[in-house]
Amino acid sequence: MEISTKNVNQKTTNAKAQTLIEFCYRTSNDKKGVKVNSPNAHKQILLLIEDAIKDGHFSADPNETIIFRNAQLDGYKHVLIVSLGDVKRIGPESIRRSCAAIEKALVKNKVVEADLNTDNLLSRANKNVADYVAAAVEGFLLADYEFDKFINKDMRKKQHPIKTIYFLTSSKTNSSQLQKGLEVGKILSECINFARALGDTPGNLLTPEILGQETIAAAKGTKLKVQVWDEARIKKERMGGLWGVGKGSDNGPRFILMEYKGAAASKKPICFVGKGLTFDAGGISIKPSMAMDEMKYDMCGGSTVIATMLAIAKLGLKINAVAYVPASENMLGPSANKPGDILTARNGKTVEVLNTDAEGRLILMDALSYACERKPELIIDVATLTGAIVVSLHNVYTGYFTRNSKLKAKIEKASLTAGERVWQMPLHNEHGKDIKGRHADLQNISNHRGAGSSTAAAFLENFVDKDIPWAHFDIAGTAWDLGGRFNYCPEKGASGVMIRTFVEIAKDF
Repeated sequence: MEISTKNVNQKTTNAKAQTLIEFCYRTSNDKKGVKVNSPNAHKQILLLIEDAIKDGHFSADPNETIIFRNAQLDGYKHVLIVSLGDVKRIGPESIRRSCAAIEKALVKNKVVEADLNTDNLLSRANKNVADYVAAAVEGFLLADYEFDKFINKDMRKKQHPIKTIYFLTSSKTNSSQLQKGLEVGKILSECINFARALGDTPGNLLTPEILGQETIAAAKGTKLKVQVWDEARIKKERMGGLWGVGKGSDNGPRFILMEYKGAAASKKPICFVGKGLTFDAGGISIKPSMAMDEMKYDMCGGSTVIATMLAIAKLGLKINAVAYVPASENMLGPSANKPGDILTARNGKTVEVLNTDAEGRLILMDALSYACERKPELIIDVATLTGAIVVSLHNVYTGYFTRNSKLKAKIEKASLTAGERVWQMPLHNEHGKDIKGRHADLQNISNHRGAGSSTAAAFLENFVDKDIPWAHFDIAGTAWDLGGRFNYCPEKGASGVMIRTFVEIAKDF
């Protein structure tokens, strides 16, 4: 799908572009019915909406769509209406969702090209024109994502009839802000969909080595510098956790390093660390077979970090940023970790492996230790780390952990701007006591059954310097299979969660 602009005075000469898209919203909801105000819209459109409401065919609920075929209005054969819902709640997220609803309606009705009334969309944007346009673009492009490259064209469930969406401009349009919004929306959507594709790719086609290659290829043409360490280098760098987990597979581990310089060399970088477990069978502590195929998504923390760095570079943010993705498989080969084994992390701390399926924290501990050596401004790590976070928050919120109040405020602000839900989870000294080791400094699971996500965060905290602000995001519940929570995310498959939030955090620095 392409998104472009067209002046409102240009006549619709292309027979394929005979559909006009208009937005409406509620201004009140009383016993007499829903009142809808659609600014800058043709009077005939308002009459169509009012008639549809009276007939009970339309109620202007958020993201509700209705198509008027053969409306024959201003040169358009059809008119598609979408509701933004309550006028008091209109913002980037409601626009993102409404445009996702439009995409689905266009696909259902086999529309190839359509024109969108941009002035109508931006009538309530005030100073947020670029943000509103970016959200609209994201709604279209994120909803259009489908991982079907391994399905023959005639077997695909979703056909892709939409070729182009034109954003109509007029003398009222703030052209510079519109173009900025288009650019930002396209970049973020491209990066999020790239992360989704990495997550959806099966383990046999995305080994740690291939993940490194894909990262290098994606960074071409940007200011990103990418390195990929092989097994020998990982071992030489004393990354006992990453090496220990990875040696159970024929596909050896990799350590992916990304660096972006957009500011003076004297400015400290922000740092992202992402778990890149390209497939997790659980190791010797093998997982149940049911739904084990979903463990290809255990690298979604890594794909989130890779996509975030790509977005930072393509947006040209004036910051310095680094990222580290420890990538491995967790398999049951003859050299695999055994319960009771002791591994030594890069920072010298020893860890007793009581459960080989708690491997994510083992590969992250080395990456976090290495990140601290760069003395960054802050460290954010993200991982599909625990089933416990799913029990706590399901797929509605992403749980995060931090003891730093300033970083907490930045996270909450960024997530609100990005339209992504986060929830701060508890992290206390008592959680740290629960993972103290008996035969080593630490053990990789708690002595107790409860608070699994908090004790996992407490484990990771041992590998972050106390003077560096740090936050841990557990996306085990939100990284894939959101089941329709957000209409611009696949019901099944990778979501690309937290990339928008991380970019907003980066902008704040």
